[in-house]
Amino acid sequence: MALFILFVGTVGFVFTRALGYDLSFAGIILIIAGVMTFGSYYFSDRIVLSTMKAHPVTLKSHPALYRIVENLSIGAGMPMPKLYITDDPAPNAFATGRDPKHGVVCVTTGLLELLNKSELEGVIAHELSHIRNYDTRVMGVIAILVGFIALMADLFMQHVWFGGGNRDEDRGGGQLQLILLVVGIILAILSPIAATIIQLAVSRKREYLADASGALLTRYPEGLASALEKLAADRRPTRGATNATAHLFIENPFAGKSRKAWFASLFDTHPPMEERIKILRSM
Repeated sequence: MALFILFVGTVGFVFTRALGYDLSFAGIILIIAGVMTFGSYYFSDRIVLSTMKAHPVTLKSHPALYRIVENLSIGAGMPMPKLYITDDPAPNAFATGRDPKHGVVCVTTGLLELLNKSELEGVIAHELSHIRNYDTRVMGVIAILVGFIALMADLFMQHVWFGGGNRDEDRGGGQLQLILLVVGIILAILSPIAATIIQLAVSRKREYLADASGALLTRYPEGLASALEKLAADRRPTRGATNATAHLFIENPFAGKSRKAWFASLFDTHPPMEERIKILRSM
């Protein structure tokens, strides 16, 4: 996280100086990013639930699921999150919300049909761990930083190609300005890709942490391991999932989930399922 913020600051500084602006230009971008962050912080859960067409779960409508979430929340010492379900035959689940007091867990109908009680407990414990570990907040901040980098790169390239900059060679020296401009163009091309790779790397680390925390909560790692095996065997994509929300789910929500090439794995939102299962069964 610290390196990511440093990366964002460095890119912003190079873009600003390459265009010949003072740091007030970066301040304008920061204000825009602040508005984006505010919206994401307070309304991201509602947006995700809306895209998934999820509806609330009550004790009366799904008593078994409700009791599992309630009991595990008590065991974790956290408030029970709001519980939602979405009508989708593909088995999956996700958690969102800015903190444990505003946590949300959503499961698909396919998940309820596929898993037995101990497996479902493993999945719910995994999602509760995401909330308790503040993973949903961390990934929200990371997503904003990635968007911030993309915004800066886009504004920089618009100024380079369409003018409107404040570049004058007297302010920083013609040769230095040219070097900064070349570096800025290279960063504008590569920084969004690098930021996305960092985002996905953080997402994969948080999945490992949630697996471990979930196993600790249930005291039964095999339940989650068995659930992940069943999820990996199901090839159906999850409806409503997007590239922006894929990291929220317990497994990759898209079709064609098994990619073995090392370069392609850099862009995976989740660690290899086989590795997660192996770690759980070694506990």
